[in-house]
Amino acid sequence: MSSLVSELLRLQENLDSLLRTPRSEFFFGPSAAGVFPPLNVFRDQQGDVVIRAELPGVKPEDINVTVEARRLTISGERKPETGGNGYHRRERLFGKFSRSIQLPDDLDIEHAEAKFNQGVMTLRIPRAASAKARQITVHVA
Repeated sequence: MSSLVSELLRLQENLDSLLRTPRSEFFFGPSAAGVFPPLNVFRDQQGDVVIRAELPGVKPEDINVTVEARRLTISGERKPETGGNGYHRRERLFGKFSRSIQLPDDLDIEHAEAKFNQGVMTLRIPRAASAKARQITVHVA
């Protein structure tokens, strides 16, 4: 009987988590405390997608950004800090990481740019020219 109770409690936790998930996460992927790297994903005024990833302690050369079939993946490795004779408290994790999000269809992946500044990587993916609104001139017949 205790097995049934623990399963019901786990189901309740999962439902609570689902109800706390903002709708935007169903499009851009899950977000939760402890997920590394933490991301902010938004569209700027031109409709380009901007992704900001916090990567403290990670060197730019240790970061890989790939896109395959509209799935953007940021992966790499945060190396352990050296020195000291042990830890009194260790909350910063190290090791390999990977984070993926689904991208919208209307982006021009070929012209994406990534910049790294003070532990934050900013990835800008422009909206495809074919997805932008166009003005059509009306001529007198």
